[in-house]
Amino acid sequence: MTKSRSYIATPPGVTIKEQLEDRNMNQKEFAIRMDMSEKHISHLINGDVQLTPVVAYRLETVLGLPAKFWNNLEAIYREKLIRVEAENSLDTDKELAKNFPYKEMSDNGWLPETRKIEERVINLRKFFEVVQLTKLKTTALIPSVACRRLSITEKADFALIAWVQKAKLEARHVQTSTIDIKGLENSLETIRSMTFNTQANFSNRLRELLAEHGIALIFLPHIKGSFLHGATFYDKNKIVIGITFRGKDADKFWFSLLHEIGHIILGHLNQTKSIDEYAEKEADQFAKNILIPQNAFDTFVKQNSFSKESIINFSKKIEIGPGIVVGRLQKENYIDFSQYNELKTKFELTI
Repeated sequence: MTKSRSYIATPPGVTIKEQLEDRNMNQKEFAIRMDMSEKHISHLINGDVQLTPVVAYRLETVLGLPAKFWNNLEAIYREKLIRVEAENSLDTDKELAKNFPYKEMSDNGWLPETRKIEERVINLRKFFEVVQLTKLKTTALIPSVACRRLSITEKADFALIAWVQKAKLEARHVQTSTIDIKGLENSLETIRSMTFNTQANFSNRLRELLAEHGIALIFLPHIKGSFLHGATFYDKNKIVIGITFRGKDADKFWFSLLHEIGHIILGHLNQTKSIDEYAEKEADQFAKNILIPQNAFDTFVKQNSFSKESIINFSKKIEIGPGIVVGRLQKENYIDFSQYNELKTKFELTI
């Protein structure tokens, strides 16, 4: 017997057991009369195996009740069992659904708008392509993700799962060549040179360039509470890089992009374990060195001259956008976060 809030599924075996008790017949004797194993009879009574038409015919002969009666009991049981399991799984999924940033996902057009928790569960199941949200606990359904985010919380984890799934769905529409890590590495200078360009000038070319090396670049809006700038993962025969314009500053975008590219080139995606803090620091250092070589940066800061003019001259010398230099100086506390922000470029999300 299986229960939920609204349904009780009673297997035909309960009726069989009642019939045996009326006849003062044990299961061993009954098994002999049915020409079936005692083990199978036990499973039948407990509802662990299906009551087939063949068994129904034998029950009619041995117990005297029509085969139609037994087949009907089995059909009712199976229908109720589905309802019980569906209701119980819905109750479990209702609690899980509360953890996802549903409203933001809806505002972004990822999911239909609704306040009904039952509808949210159904919509989330379709979004994640699972019959139950509990299946998301299966690691096989969640790719190993290398990502740049500022904090890790339980709320952020659910936001990350949603964000990664959306990137995965969008990446299906992106045609890519075979994954070519060496080719990607050889393209770093070309990517770096794009920091001088406006978003309109580099956006499509950047997508095309990465696609040539087996990488689908996906731009997605930021999800509050995710602390996420970008994420990278394998999806079948391609690599997906998801990037958010969090804060809209170009320097953050380029750093996040090269951080994710660093994960690819440094081989972090091939690690059997999840990306650890050391790998994150490695990817950070990779991005910093590509944008502004450490030796050049050290020489510049030793001069202790951080005027607007000196920053512009330095950026021209190393051929990088001045906003990138400002962002690095702010991050490492050489200048205040309020200084020279006019040198930074702002980006807007375009999909």
